[in-house]
Amino acid sequence: MTVVSMVAPLCPAECIGMSVEAIGKLMPMFLLVAGDGRIVASGPTLAKIVGQDIVGRPFDETFEPRRGWWSTTGDRGLDPDAICLGGWQIMPGRRIHLSLRQHPDIILRGSAISREHNDGALINLTFGVHLAQAARDFALTDDDFAPSDLAMELLYLQEAKELVMGELRALNHRLEQARVQAIGEAMTDPLTGLANRRAFDMAFEHALERSRVGGEPFALAHLDLDLFKAVNDSLGHAAGDRVLAIVGHILREETRKGDVVARVGGDEFIMLLRGPLDYDGISQMGERIIARLEEPVPFEGQVCRISGSIGVVLSVNYLCPDAQVMLADADAALYNSKRKGRARCTIVA
Repeated sequence: MTVVSMVAPLCPAECIGMSVEAIGKLMPMFLLVAGDGRIVASGPTLAKIVGQDIVGRPFDETFEPRRGWWSTTGDRGLDPDAICLGGWQIMPGRRIHLSLRQHPDIILRGSAISREHNDGALINLTFGVHLAQAARDFALTDDDFAPSDLAMELLYLQEAKELVMGELRALNHRLEQARVQAIGEAMTDPLTGLANRRAFDMAFEHALERSRVGGEPFALAHLDLDLFKAVNDSLGHAAGDRVLAIVGHILREETRKGDVVARVGGDEFIMLLRGPLDYDGISQMGERIIARLEEPVPFEGQVCRISGSIGVVLSVNYLCPDAQVMLADADAALYNSKRKGRARCTIVA
């Protein structure tokens, strides 16, 4: 341990009856300043930070006085109870703040006692809230602090707390992701990736509530696959699953982002079409969907062929839209499409 000091005339033992080494062990951040403002000695940790060549220099060349210091030439004037250090004065025992001129972002805090004959002061400093930054910037270890100083223990506790809080944040993030995923899975048809009946019912009820209070209109389309049973019976359920997955892909591509498309049965689908709607636009969409459904689907060297029938109702055609009534009317329109030869879209005007 290195402690910076000058020769006998300025020995701190004259001030408090202790050797520099003893003071350094008790207060590694001490600063001994003579009455003329020159630095007499410094603790080993302070010397490590500011350099061992500071002895003999005016203390305010290395440190910038902050809170608790007053100029001896200022409006305050000389205080008979103050400790005078060159052009500065401080009150004994009162908290003072200093900053390092080479590191102005690090503020040291401490208090001072007067030397014998009021010739300067012994100042004990600490890093305070800047401990973590100082430990990083100056590579401080536990040996740089007094045995009774809990600074490093507190720093370790802070680091441990940050690690624990980081783990808790990560855990909460994973739990939230799992919750969102679970909700998504609970609302999704696993085969097609479309919404399931539960998700559709919630979206449908919300659309009805908005429509009843003058919100945007919507259309309800019921789609049933034609010839799908023949695919299952002739090629097996694996082929049927392949077809259903492709149907889900087609419906997602042919509807808009704000629409809700759900698989509500083996080969039944419902579409909640939101926003601006017109007869021709819905009719064209239905024709596109049916045309794409009729494209052959290859499966293990075989070809799967299906089609689709659609029934559509519009919320604007109801004085007070009701879920059961609209579903029944869309279902009736769907079977009207099937009675007319399938592969068509019937819209209730």
